[in-house]
Amino acid sequence: MRRSPRYGVFFVLGAGVGILAALILTFVFDGTAEKSPTTQVLYSTSQVFGFLCLVFIPVGMALGGVVALIFDRSFARRTHEVRIEHEHVEIAHPDDE
Repeated sequence: MRRSPRYGVFFVLGAGVGILAALILTFVFDGTAEKSPTTQVLYSTSQVFGFLCLVFIPVGMALGGVVALIFDRSFARRTHEVRIEHEHVEIAHPDDE
């Protein structure tokens, strides 16, 4: 029997880390006080958070997948093969006679 990590859990945790990173960067670097030099638009804090989420959620999911692959490889080294035989035994009941 081989144990392997549940990849979905690692993807969701990676997305959560990406959201947390986007949230921290949104409020640490308050670059929304002046207009963008390329677009001449003033972006709100929620727009900046949304833009950062577009970048950091996929990056976090990818990193979560890489961590799951590393765990999967480390679990694969510790596996060993076991042979199991299924045996069918019929027991005669005294009522059947």
